[in-house]
Amino acid sequence: MKKRYAMAVDTRRCVGCSACVIACKTENRLPHGGFRDWIVQETSGRFPGLSMEIRSERCNHCSDAPCVSACPTGASHLAEGGVVLVNRAKCTGCKACIASCAYGARYVHPDGYVDKCTFCLHRVQQGKRPACVETCPTRSLTFGDLADPGSAVVQLIHSRRNKVLKPETGNRPNVFFLA
Repeated sequence: MKKRYAMAVDTRRCVGCSACVIACKTENRLPHGGFRDWIVQETSGRFPGLSMEIRSERCNHCSDAPCVSACPTGASHLAEGGVVLVNRAKCTGCKACIASCAYGARYVHPDGYVDKCTFCLHRVQQGKRPACVETCPTRSLTFGDLADPGSAVVQLIHSRRNKVLKPETGNRPNVFFLA
């Protein structure tokens, strides 16, 4: 069966410490101002019944990724496990993929190509977890293969109420937020 990588973010556990952000920057040697993941705090409700959700966000590695079809050079493409990658050598920095991304998950690297989260595919191929998952002190990030019914990510998605961001886009994102 073909692998389909995904991540679950437990919004009950995430405290917004940014350890995932720092681990990503370090692992991937990101430039100043570069980002592949970030923390969002969202408040909802009406006073006095307010609630806050803290989320670690990144590229959603969509099954129907508009960034891939928008890329005129083929630099944005689907790799192993459905991970959306950017081939730096093919990327002209035209920003068509940035405009098509509903999640604001891309930026232009100072060297002129577009950069984004890769689910640390280089680590996954070595049998390791993504740097953000490995580092999270509250264990709020879980990574795995949706095609494997026994994987921890599948177990969490099926056992907990969850959501994806902007489902109305039809992108079929593969980052799930557990409530």
